[in-house]
Amino acid sequence: MSQGENAVAEPQGDVTDQGPATEGQLDPAGAPAGGDLASDGDYADPEAAAEQDDAGDQDDAGDEDNAGDEDNANEDAEQSADGPERAGPSLPDLEFEGEIAADYVEGLLDVADLDGDIDMDVEGDRAVVSVVGATLDELVGPRGQVLEALQELTRLAVHRQTGSRTRIMLDIGGYRLRRRSELAQAGQETADEVKRTGVPKKLWAMNPFERKIVHDAVAAAGLTSESEGEEPDRRVIVLPAG
Repeated sequence: MSQGENAVAEPQGDVTDQGPATEGQLDPAGAPAGGDLASDGDYADPEAAAEQDDAGDQDDAGDEDNAGDEDNANEDAEQSADGPERAGPSLPDLEFEGEIAADYVEGLLDVADLDGDIDMDVEGDRAVVSVVGATLDELVGPRGQVLEALQELTRLAVHRQTGSRTRIMLDIGGYRLRRRSELAQAGQETADEVKRTGVPKKLWAMNPFERKIVHDAVAAAGLTSESEGEEPDRRVIVLPAG
């Protein structure tokens, strides 16, 4: 990487960094401050290690040399609970995962004394559980770190009951939808700049879920990208054509 490469500033989302957690709020480790919420397992996601899926969190596509696929594979490995991998989960399986996850998340909300309605859906080959309501910023945290921890705990809870790995996605207050839009726009804008200047551009550190979105946006713009560095400081580099 040459010294001419510049890092671009991360776009700001709708959810700002939170201050120290107070009684009744969830801290970035996923437990209520001053409370006794026990983890089902260690939070292994760097996105926020994750993804970004999860990171996560997009479907595998393209050939093995594609950097976006590498990040997607990382997201699956880092955000999913250990266990036998299942090929093509059926709709009833995914709906069952969603029900388990919804019950688990509802329990977390009760422990933290937070309000929120829970919606369940299936998108492609993964279940999606969304929490909507008015008092949700503390469940997202700075750069979605609390959300990622909660998603990992939720996946572990589902795995504990099903015995299989799960790619279930947790969203809170529409954060992931907004984040996808921001990252896709950043990928497109960076690709346009690299086309114009012919100079590679390195972006800010992202988790696998975020990097996959940027890789997809860059590919859609007709350029290639790769990932560089170690978690949690792994970054996307957008490369000029040729």
